[in-house]
Formats: sequence, C-alpha cells, structure tokens
Amino acid sequence: MQRTNWSSDPFAGGSFSYQAVGSTPAQRVDLATPVLDRVFLAGEALSETEPGTAQGAQGSGRAVATAVAAAAPDGERIAVIGAGLAGLTAARQLSDAGYAVIVVEARDRIGGRIDTVTGSDWPFPIELGASFVRSTTPLDSTSLDEELSAAGVATAPFNTPAETRDRAGEIVTVPDTGARLLTAGLAWAATQPHDVSVADALVGSGAPTPPPTAPAEPNAATAPIALTDADWLGLALVTDLEMPTGASAAHVSAWYAPTPSTVGAEEADERIVLGGYSTLLTSMAADLDVMLSTIVTKIAYTAETVSLRMATGESVNVDRVVVTVPLGVLQAGAIEFSPPLPFAHRGAIAALGMGVLDKIWLRYDTPFWTTDAELWNVVGDGVDFPVWVNLQPLTGQPVLMGLTAADSALRLAKENDDAVVAAALRSLEPFVGH
Repeated sequence: MQRTNWSSDPFAGGSFSYQAVGSTPAQRVDLATPVLDRVFLAGEALSETEPGTAQGAQGSGRAVATAVAAAAPDGERIAVIGAGLAGLTAARQLSDAGYAVIVVEARDRIGGRIDTVTGSDWPFPIELGASFVRSTTPLDSTSLDEELSAAGVATAPFNTPAETRDRAGEIVTVPDTGARLLTAGLAWAATQPHDVSVADALVGSGAPTPPPTAPAEPNAATAPIALTDADWLGLALVTDLEMPTGASAAHVSAWYAPTPSTVGAEEADERIVLGGYSTLLTSMAADLDVMLSTIVTKIAYTAETVSLRMATGESVNVDRVVVTVPLGVLQAGAIEFSPPLPFAHRGAIAALGMGVLDKIWLRYDTPFWTTDAELWNVVGDGVDFPVWVNLQPLTGQPVLMGLTAADSALRLAKENDDAVVAAALRSLEPFVGH
C-alpha cells in the first residue's frame, strides 16, 4: 500500500488549483504578469487553457521562460524556485538559451507534484502525483506525451468507459440524469447577477440533494439498490466536478465549473503513464544547477536586482527570479515578498482555490476481481474512494489505484494508514468476486 496526503504537504498545500466561487480565469493571467520584469510566476495555476494539469504546468513553464528571455540580457543569472514540471521546463529552456540558471527546491527530490515511486514493492513505477497526460500538440513545440515517449516513458491509451456498480455489486447502466441535473444547475447559475457555488446552483435549479459522503459500514449494502436521481447526481458530481477540481460543489464556481461530460463519451486523447513520469524530469534536470532541500523564505526585489533569503539564513543574489511553487504554498504565505506583490497578484492568490485529490495504491498477490474494465466507479452513498483504476489489463499486474477528492480526501487526510486502507477496502466491496 502507498497513499498520498497532498493537503498536509507543506510544499504543496493541495493537489491542483480550481476556480473557487468569486474567482475568474482572468486572475490566472494576473498572476502570470511579471513584476518589474524581475519577479515572474509560473505553474499550473497560471495556465489559461489547462489549469490543474501537467500540460498546464509545462505550458506555463515554457511561457515564463519566453517572457524572461524577452526581458533579460544574455548571460544574466536567473533563479527558478521549484523543481516541478513548470520549474524544470523553464530552467531547461533558459539554460539552453545561455542564461546562468540555478534551481532552488525545498524537497529532497525533484518533481514537485509529480512523484514516482519505484522499488521491489511495486512491479512497475507508480505515480503518487500526476498519472495522466493528454495527447495534445502545441502549435510551436513538442507535446508532453511526445516528450515522455522520447524519454522512454511508457504510456497507454486510457479512453475506456467506466464500469459502474452500486454498493451491492450490481453493474448498472449510467443514465444521463446526473449530467442533466448538473447542466441545469450551471445553466441556472449563468442567469444570476453574481457567481454562486455549484451547490447553490443545484438548489436554485431544484435539483435533489446528493447523498452524503460519510463512510459506510462494512458490508452495509448486500441487496440490489434502487438508485435515485440524487444518486446519479452524486456520481456526476464525483466524476465531473470533484475529481477534476479536487473541491466540493460548495466551493467551486458555478460560472466556471467544468462542463459535465456526455455519459459514455471517450476521451480519445487521454493516456496513463506507466513507465515513470519522473524519468522525464530527471532528463530535463541533467546538468542543471539544482539545490535540493533548500527552502526560500523571502524574495526581496527592486527594479535592478533580486535577493533570495533561505531558511538557513543564507542569501543569494540574482538578476531575476521565476517562482513556480504551488498556489497552496503562496496562499500559506510561506514566501515573503518584499515589497509585497501587486494587489492583482495578491487578489488572485486569495481568490483561486486549491483542491485536493489523493490516491491509494494497492498491490495484491492475486486479484480478487474478475472484471477486465480499466476504470471503475461506485455509485451510492458512503463511498470514500468512488473511482478506481485497474492496472491489471494494462500491466498484467494485480494493482489498483483508488481516488478520493474534496471533502472525503480532507477527512481521510486526518486518518492513519489503517483507517485509510479500511475505507478503501469498503469502497472495493462491490468488485469482490466480480
């Protein structure tokens, strides 16, 4: 077993950004605006088109490197804070352009929210952070999936419809009820004079109350279940809202919420990473000057220079700095800016949300399931891990990856390993023997 706990990680503060109630996509652009052409910010939270994704982080890293190069004379010394995908993308591009680049990373490893685990416990590399990549090709550069392929990282298409079961273990056909109710709620919100949460939008549109997410008792459902409209709405909220944003309907903006997917639609460009995401980052970091286990506590800047203060008390002077720490770290005030960032930047940091999606990986000697479906959903109340990825059809190994998000993830973050495993096993009961 391996589990994640991104909300309690001081160098992450969550999994990825989302549009909270009252925030706007324009605030991501505000964050990406350079400050005196000395302080530049980057990361998935600044992506206009793909926030919350590895592709968004990579694109932001490319964009910020281009912006720095436009402002910086040849040979300047540039500091990049954060050795995640955005930071290493920017550092690699700037270093290749001839700048003197130093990368400062608080963790004892590179990767940030990409965290690959290898070793004898696992028959293949498992991903505690980002696991998927979309096969999208930018107009002016190589796509992320192409870079993974070039680095020798195995990926596989992941476009299969989910096999959905009720808590009694019966395979159910998912109607469009949940998507219709969610779409109606968002349509109602679009007519309102101000932004509201998705939860308030559902109430305003007359949708039924979704089932609770409190943990179920073991073996609580053994007979066929009569699923209601509320159950289907709950499933739609899990798959179309909580998993993409890491946040509950009470916190996500109804004006900018993800559009519900069509039931049974295949995402033909989605691929799952099987060969170790970190392999790509290791190749990107080759010959870069990376300072690990080094925490930046203060960034002092003027129109002429930038000074970095470390937790050790040491200071480093550079010409410009690229800050790629996650939004959650900025929201926690872990880095002091002197002078403070402009109001637009601070407003964006405060307004945008930081969601939580956690995983549990389970390896078995032999499978307890018989289904060959790669993606499993569980519909009904009391399921902490409603989404599972079955790696056996893809790898030949009896390994499962369970996903929990939003309120369930935050509640489980406070529990010990035994309690989290118990919650995962309860969620897997519908698949025992099936």
